[in-house]
Amino acid sequence: MVESALRRVVRDALIEAGEVGLHGNHHFYISFNTSYPGVSIPDYLRHQYAEEMTIVVQHQFWGLDVTDQGFAITLSFNKVQERLEIPFAAVSAFADPSVQFGLQFKVDSDTVAAPAENQITTPSTIEPGQDDTPQPAIADPAPDDDKTGEVITLDSFRKKK
Repeated sequence: MVESALRRVVRDALIEAGEVGLHGNHHFYISFNTSYPGVSIPDYLRHQYAEEMTIVVQHQFWGLDVTDQGFAITLSFNKVQERLEIPFAAVSAFADPSVQFGLQFKVDSDTVAAPAENQITTPSTIEPGQDDTPQPAIADPAPDDDKTGEVITLDSFRKKK
C-alpha cells in the first residue's frame, strides 16, 4: 500500500509538471527498468541501457501524458526527439534534487522480461578508450541555458546489494 501511494506521488508530480511546467530549479531524475513489460523506448537506447535508464526531465520535454498506469514523454537525445512510454511499475527511483526529495521503488523482478538470447545488451562497437558502462541518459539541455551544470548522484537512493 505504501509503495502504491508513493508511486501516486510520482504520478501527481508528473501531472503537475505537464499542466504547469517545472518552475525555478525543479527537475526530475527518473530511473526505470528498460526491460519491464510496457516500456517503449527506441532500440538504440534499449541497447545502450539494457537494464536501467535514468532520464532527466528539466528544460526540454514535450507531450508529457500521464495515466494511472504510467507516463509518456518526448525528450531530445543527440538533438533527435524520441518518445518514451514508461509504466509506473517500471520506475525504480524518482528524485527532485532541487528540494532534496527522492524515492526508491522495488521493481517486481518476476515481471521483468529476460533478454532474448540474441539480443544485444551493450553497444556493438566500442572505440578505443571508450568506457562501455552505460551512463544516465540526459536529454539535450536548453540551447539558451547559460547556467552551469551540477552533477548529482542517485547512489543515496539506490538499495545496496
